[in-house]
Amino acid sequence: MKAGVAAAPGRKSIPAHHVLAVVIGNGLEFYDFLCYAIFAVYIGKAFFPAHDPSISLLLSLATFGIGFVTRPIGGIVLGGLGDRIGRKPAMLWSFLLMGAGMLGLALTPSYAEIGMAAPILVLCFRLVQGFALGGEVGPTTAFLIEAAPPQRRGFYGAMQYTSQDAAIVIASLVGVVLSSTLSLADLHAWGWRIAFLAGVVIVPFGILIRRSLPETLHAANDAALAPDATAGEVALHARIRPHLKVLVCGLLLLASTTIGTYVLTYMATYSLVTLHLPANVSFGVTVVTSGLAVVFQPVSGLLSDRFGRKPVMLLPMVLISALILPAFWVISHYPSALTLYGAMGTVAILFALAAPPIIVALTESLPRRIRSGAVATVYAFAISIFGGTTQFVVTWLIRATGSPLAPAFYWLGAAAMGIAVMLLLPESAPRKTGNSLT
Repeated sequence: MKAGVAAAPGRKSIPAHHVLAVVIGNGLEFYDFLCYAIFAVYIGKAFFPAHDPSISLLLSLATFGIGFVTRPIGGIVLGGLGDRIGRKPAMLWSFLLMGAGMLGLALTPSYAEIGMAAPILVLCFRLVQGFALGGEVGPTTAFLIEAAPPQRRGFYGAMQYTSQDAAIVIASLVGVVLSSTLSLADLHAWGWRIAFLAGVVIVPFGILIRRSLPETLHAANDAALAPDATAGEVALHARIRPHLKVLVCGLLLLASTTIGTYVLTYMATYSLVTLHLPANVSFGVTVVTSGLAVVFQPVSGLLSDRFGRKPVMLLPMVLISALILPAFWVISHYPSALTLYGAMGTVAILFALAAPPIIVALTESLPRRIRSGAVATVYAFAISIFGGTTQFVVTWLIRATGSPLAPAFYWLGAAAMGIAVMLLLPESAPRKTGNSLT
């Protein structure tokens, strides 16, 4: 047996480098998708020119949100594919489609060059990217949970979010470098395209990584997979009905954390437009918050393996609810790099501790025969409804109310809903329940 992940009885071990390959591939794909959010201000001026800069930004963010419309479709199609023929082919298709969308965005001429064709093309490429990413989370999370030793599923599952935030760090660092080395005119004209082309360059490497993966759905000698051979003969609703409570709780919890995630991602735009801070400082806040998440999300996974999923997600979320308003009050009254990084960094640490046990609990609570598709679909619906609208909504709220605290109130409502649902979610950590993965 190769050195790697310890095998459960009747299962072959998954080498650690294959698990790492899934994590890296997931991060590469999220880099491609999230670059748009990081460079939303510049994209808006390139493809959605308007006399009022806030209108241009709103149109750009609305197109960012359009990319979330097709995520549920991708979740259903590609996530379901992961349950029918394997996690590996679903992940490969997702990556190929993401690369195509990224290349299209990087090469689309501006509005000044081709007129209305420019925003239409941008819209189409965002729809392709949304479809691809909708089918990414379910198969990759299922793979990570299935590859993990039972007492380390929280840690392995936390790599889903860790890789996402690592992607945000890289995209933000690219933004910092570009904004620090290029003139403002060059950054608006073509500089932002460099970040997109960098994402295209790494696509072939991502495909090579994923082609080398083993399969966890049809793992040899896995007795737990016996029911999957006839899964297609059972009506989908009959397979889902026993897990409806978990699915509903998962949807609401993912909605809550999605709003928090995209408020944090929005801070680069918020710093530029609302706080009027320099571009390099504004890009830096995303580097700080996402960098802290990369550090503390694996810690959260380990803690949830030891103490259970519920306490690890609940306590930090309560603390977040107490700190959101004070954090935004401080940065809006005393805008500087120090207050921005300090306040949002503190909130980001707590958020990094709260979020990973949610996706882990949802995934390990579902049987293997529906795991990829159910997680992909629930995640995609939560993201498409709330992730795709959060940045647009908070921009509109700031414009409508004139209050820089609008994002805090929106996030506070989401956190309160999350706390209520966490109390209802069943505990799923093996150390607490003694349950094995099926």
